[in-house]
Amino acid sequence: FDLSIILSVPSVRYRFTLKDGKVIYVDNPTHYPDPAEIAQGEEPYIRAAMMLPERYLGTVMKLCMEKRGVNSNMTYTGPGRVELSYEMPLAEVIFDFYDRFKSVTQGYGSFDYDIIDYRESNLVLLDILVNSEKVDALSQIVHRDRARARGLLACDRLKDEIPRQMYKIAIQGAIGGEIIARSTISAFRKDVTAKCYGGDITRKRKLLEKQKAGKKRMKMIGSVSIPQSAFLAVLKSDTD
Repeated sequence: FDLSIILSVPSVRYRFTLKDGKVIYVDNPTHYPDPAEIAQGEEPYIRAAMMLPERYLGTVMKLCMEKRGVNSNMTYTGPGRVELSYEMPLAEVIFDFYDRFKSVTQGYGSFDYDIIDYRESNLVLLDILVNSEKVDALSQIVHRDRARARGLLACDRLKDEIPRQMYKIAIQGAIGGEIIARSTISAFRKDVTAKCYGGDITRKRKLLEKQKAGKKRMKMIGSVSIPQSAFLAVLKSDTD
């Protein structure tokens, strides 16, 4: 139907208790409440059940702990087969856990989960800015300990996908007014002094200053078009 599909970062339903006692549920980063009004943030936890060959046990346990998994339980169900149970945040699972689980078990592992409860967590809103403009589709609610890593990943992926312009493009990850990650796409540069052979250095300086002023004006009025591939790149696993 020739539709333009908008992709966004996957999210879960978070629960926030405000200082006035009101409880709200947020499943969209654009509805994230004012941080000054938040008394407590909670995220849903799951109990994950995994069946896998014993030879992959070490790598799967490492993956689960990387995803903030706790309270592990292990049972041998037969020769060379293990059932592994972990409690972990649902947000960590929907991002890239299943793909990585299938990768480290070479397709021999099976995975299932049940949502068990909400648990208190240090949650923050991570915004992605392109040329100082916030990209709502790339905003995400994350645990504070993961915010910098997620921000750097998004900035680096966008840097590889967004086409270069005639001016520098700053890609930033921010929590509120604090910049925690940044990448810069360098500008195309024309050699405006190519026809200056010898002579007074001041002429070259004037040409370079004129070019610099022109790029500054372009940056102020220019808009950056983000291709669909850039959104897909941000959604990919950090191991791809």
